[in-house]
Amino acid sequence: MGLTASIAAGGSAPSAAPADDGAAVVGERRPRRRVLDLTVRSPVLPDVAHVRLLLPPGWSRDADRTWPVLWLLHGAAPGAEGHTLWTEHTDVEEFTDGADVIVVMPDGGACGDYTDWWNRGEGGAPKWETFHLAELRQILERGYRAGTERAIAGNGMGGTGALAYAARHRGLFRAAASFSGPVHTLHRDPRRLDAVDLVELAVAVGAPTRDWTDLWGHPDEQRVVWRHHNPYDLADRLTGVRLYVSAGDGTPGPYDPRPATGADALETLAHTATREFAGKLKKLGVPVATHFYRGTHTWPYWRRELRAALPVLLDQIT
Repeated sequence: MGLTASIAAGGSAPSAAPADDGAAVVGERRPRRRVLDLTVRSPVLPDVAHVRLLLPPGWSRDADRTWPVLWLLHGAAPGAEGHTLWTEHTDVEEFTDGADVIVVMPDGGACGDYTDWWNRGEGGAPKWETFHLAELRQILERGYRAGTERAIAGNGMGGTGALAYAARHRGLFRAAASFSGPVHTLHRDPRRLDAVDLVELAVAVGAPTRDWTDLWGHPDEQRVVWRHHNPYDLADRLTGVRLYVSAGDGTPGPYDPRPATGADALETLAHTATREFAGKLKKLGVPVATHFYRGTHTWPYWRRELRAALPVLLDQIT
């Protein structure tokens, strides 16, 4: 939804302070009591982006206090408004009611890549990492009473993004969680879908006019670039971050319809990558809570995992 449509639907262009580079909120909507939707125009994105906030009790932009922040990232979302996925597919709005935190659910792009694109070494848009961790963070802290106590979690590629953000920006997040994330982006397997295949597929579906190597280059030729964005390779940078990772084994579980239709290739990949990542953490002596279970790459499991991880996340910021 563009700016005109946002304002026509009852939004407004607020006077909140912009980010350092001029990124600014150009529309607001308040569809429900706790929900505040923002439309943000950014110089590092090709179009406006949307952000959904869940507000805590007593929140006011004029309050004399700030609130801790929980970021929730979504996975690949071609053709969908990513900022609404967590509230559409889970009861996060209900089970965080009363929590003394601001929940931030931003658009992450159709590919769910959570990175500044390499673009053959030339940089440029889209810069999702810059949008989230520089622009949006500044906007929320300057105009929406967001504090500096932060936790982050995500499902699917949003889980990879959550751990990569926490590792690449040490000290920014006190806790991080991945639910079914392919958190070893250089995991290769010639026999089945692997992590590199998934990146190529995500770009093909989410950004069909782009070459998949525009993201980080080729995994062999630009391996350094890939490693700089791979949670597995950044595991040592997660020391001091409270971690929770989980994934299903890809076989139908308690939330899947019967009869069984075979293994879920996406969740099988996430399971393998998450086990490799957790093993790397343990070798490094970095504590991590894990949950591996029978189940597929679907929202009912991520709803359950968020409920399980929430006490771990909130304990670090509230």
